[in-house]
Amino acid sequence: MAEELTPAIPDESEEPIKQRKNGLYPGVSDELAENMKSGWADTELRDLDPIPQAAETAARRAALSARFPGERLVIPAGNLKTRSNDTEYAFRASVEYAWLTGNQTEDGVLVLEPKGEGHEATIYLLPRSDRENGEFWLDGQGELWVGRRHSLTEAGKLYGIPASDVRELPGKLREATGPVRVVRGYDAGVEAALTDKVTAERDEELRVFLSEARLVKDSFEVGELQKAVDSTVRGFEDVVKVLDKAEATSERYIEGTFFLRARVEGNDVGYGTIAAAGPHACTLHWVRNDGPVRSGDLLLLDAGVETHTYYTADVTRTLPINGRFSEIQRKIYDAVYEAQEAGIAAVKPGAKYRDFHDAAQRVLAERLVEWGLVEGPVERVLELGLQRRWTLHGTGHMLGMDVHDCAAARTETYVDGVLEPGMCLTVEPGLYFQADDLTVPEEYRGIGVRIEDDILVTEDGNRNLSAALPRRADEVEAWMAGLKA
Repeated sequence: MAEELTPAIPDESEEPIKQRKNGLYPGVSDELAENMKSGWADTELRDLDPIPQAAETAARRAALSARFPGERLVIPAGNLKTRSNDTEYAFRASVEYAWLTGNQTEDGVLVLEPKGEGHEATIYLLPRSDRENGEFWLDGQGELWVGRRHSLTEAGKLYGIPASDVRELPGKLREATGPVRVVRGYDAGVEAALTDKVTAERDEELRVFLSEARLVKDSFEVGELQKAVDSTVRGFEDVVKVLDKAEATSERYIEGTFFLRARVEGNDVGYGTIAAAGPHACTLHWVRNDGPVRSGDLLLLDAGVETHTYYTADVTRTLPINGRFSEIQRKIYDAVYEAQEAGIAAVKPGAKYRDFHDAAQRVLAERLVEWGLVEGPVERVLELGLQRRWTLHGTGHMLGMDVHDCAAARTETYVDGVLEPGMCLTVEPGLYFQADDLTVPEEYRGIGVRIEDDILVTEDGNRNLSAALPRRADEVEAWMAGLKA
């Protein structure tokens, strides 16, 4: 990694760019500075088409405008975060901002200004790096260091929103009058400029609305979710093909194999990959992925590719590492499969959101009673939640640009709500018998099984977006054998 010449230039500063403390060059001569100003080709992009989702983002902004008439609305993308010294974490724009604009660059801010019956939208962005003051080659975020930014004119064409210089925004916000709302938690500078104009309660109403507005996906979003799932299916196939290499190394080989698919076909993984072999499968969010991969154990792989537009899959399969389930592994696996079948069948328009969870939990409770692990009847087990010692988590969640999407929605519209066509959720029951659980027979201990699919609510029922991955035990074994062959 090359050593940066200078720290970043302060916004709106006329001061010369300062040499970093331990840089190898003592400064920039007047002759070099002058030389760097000229001799560069015109690279303005003039034949740009709007992004594919431009019509959808415009419709989303219109719905937002209708909900908050006469109020200024401020939605930031967020800023870079330091990982270590002068290196930053990979940037991911706030979901609210990306959903409303399609833009993903740091420091961006969408502002909806009240105008007439609605609002006028402006997207505030950093313009191209300045060639006159040397920013483009001296600043740590200049384009010769991190890549070319779109010009404001280009951005306006791409996103269908007039673009302005974000460095001018704090002053404009400080001078703003009338009611204002901001999405908090992403841009401290923006919030500071509005500190005397906003309230936590009003800002939370904006955040909740934007979360609930994403509950029902439009056609573009459904297409992106399917794209994410299709790449994820290929990622699972990649993993099965290299299980022998994982046995020779560790769970990290599985994680790395899936990550390659995510980066080649998408933006990233949608969340930290869970590559849990053996008893690690009993840890719900096992992301250390540093354990051994042994023949005869199960591998619980919970992973999802995130598309370039931020939509993520979330799929889990529990696979026999040697390709064949043992008798006790299949017994537990089949119970989880039956529970998932019951849960998926309960996903349909007009059903309560909780129905799929209740259906899956009932099946698991029945099996636990049948196996003598908990005293029945089943109704008593469910009423007291006794099955949760081994089922632990809820049976699913909404899915979209966040892996746990729409999390800020009101309880009455989410978990106590009703399913509608266009909603996308996971159905993911599991059974987890901890290695140190003395209440179960020894043969159960250390076995964890989860099966998870991404389910779209349709007009007449549901569609399993991840149906291309086998689920039934015998189909899983045949699929693995075919891939290894």
